[in-house]
Amino acid sequence: MQSSQVEISFECLPLRSVGRLDIPLDASPAFHERCQRIKDAIEKHGSHNTYYLFDAHCIFRLTNNPACGMLRYGFEGTVMTDGDDLCTKSCDLDVRLLQETCDWLNEPIVSWFAETVLIAVRVEFDRYIAAGDLSRSKDRAARIAATCEESSGFLGMYL
Repeated sequence: MQSSQVEISFECLPLRSVGRLDIPLDASPAFHERCQRIKDAIEKHGSHNTYYLFDAHCIFRLTNNPACGMLRYGFEGTVMTDGDDLCTKSCDLDVRLLQETCDWLNEPIVSWFAETVLIAVRVEFDRYIAAGDLSRSKDRAARIAATCEESSGFLGMYL
């Protein structure tokens, strides 16, 4: 039996924790592209009360059989919170359908669920804040930044 009809998973990078925007010359192409997307997010939305979500997916289960009626979307992008980081204000996400098990699927349904991902992520990010995971992400980012400053090392974009 499935535990929920919507499953959301993501990694969260507080953009205020990104101290350097230079990308390591020896970065893999995939890492280079992610760093560039993070830089673009900072330029577009700033770094205060903004969080970059990556390695993320949203699964909708439309039936009780995973072999029939499952939509899996991948997403990456920025979530913006209110001034006190207590609730999600908006999302700017790149959403794409990765996998599906729906014989009856058509383009309007794909588009509607892609829009629904934005709403589901806002709800889930509020749950993430309420569970204290946001403060743990901020603490982890602060520890990484302090370690880099102490060692005078280069950690790229602290990823």
